[in-house]
Amino acid sequence: MTRVLLVGGGLTSALTSALLRRELPHAELFLWDKANGAGGRMSTSRSPHDPNCSVDLGVQYISATPEYAQLHKTYYDELLGAGILAPLNSRVEGMRTIAEGTTNYVTPKGSSSIVKHFLKEADVTPKFQHNVSSIDLKDGKWSVKTQSGEADVFDVVVLTMPVPQVLGLTGTIRELLEKDEKLLSDLKSVEYSSRYALGLFYEEGAQVRLKDTGTSAQYITNDPIARFVALDNKKRGADAGSPSVVLHTSIPFGKANVEKTPDQVKPVLLQCIKDLYPDWPEPKAVKCQKWRYSQVTSAFPGLPGSVMVADGLVVGGDGFTHSNMDGCIESAKAVVEAVAQYVSSRS
Repeated sequence: MTRVLLVGGGLTSALTSALLRRELPHAELFLWDKANGAGGRMSTSRSPHDPNCSVDLGVQYISATPEYAQLHKTYYDELLGAGILAPLNSRVEGMRTIAEGTTNYVTPKGSSSIVKHFLKEADVTPKFQHNVSSIDLKDGKWSVKTQSGEADVFDVVVLTMPVPQVLGLTGTIRELLEKDEKLLSDLKSVEYSSRYALGLFYEEGAQVRLKDTGTSAQYITNDPIARFVALDNKKRGADAGSPSVVLHTSIPFGKANVEKTPDQVKPVLLQCIKDLYPDWPEPKAVKCQKWRYSQVTSAFPGLPGSVMVADGLVVGGDGFTHSNMDGCIESAKAVVEAVAQYVSSRS
């Protein structure tokens, strides 16, 4: 039986696992991720005081252009039918329209619910706090080891984490990349922006509003720190209950402070919120998140979706397409095609 390991707990990995379950129903699927829970940049954080009060620290909403809405209709229909996606019905001030006819969606249960939906469909139980450090080829199989010393052997390994993390791995994978100068150069050309996100959790009944009561979020263009602020519960269609807010920083601020810790940056972001919205009450809880690899600014040349580094070793993710849900779908499809062809060639 073919053993397949997916490294990464975001959307590309989750969707890849679901598609592999359909394509290779008898394969054993495993998923490791260094984080504490599923989601990746589709991360949803909950208040320590109220599990129903949550905030999306990564993806804020999903925009489907007419072209992709048709191309990926089955995926959107599946998520809409399951109640995972819903139309964005509130106003986002300053939102740019990608293309005429674009539809915007939110996730009523948080963006991580998309990832969890596909993991459930794949019948995969992820192992978290598994930070992969090395990948070695031994006797025709891939030996994968974590920083904590855990190890296992697989027939196929799929890497969907940010490309710089792939380049940081040791073992046979590093030797293979160093021998292929063109591939190594192309991988090094993939670049990401960096951001911080601040989640604020309030008590039920707290008065947290933007100037326009019909607005659930706004893009900010005249502040050196803040780029986007959302009343997250309202944006996702939940006016009742405990309010939650998310602040995303600007790219220049993220770049300038990327080597700092979230604890170092958190006071700066809290002061920014006070300066922007002086009438807001104090939050009951706060979560600060650093996204070192926030969005792809320079993708892998040719946007192939995935690359086979060696037999049974595949890299994919939004670094090989573009940073949105449709990019993750395209990458997952490319990964599954490569894995299925490889498995078929061995049978």
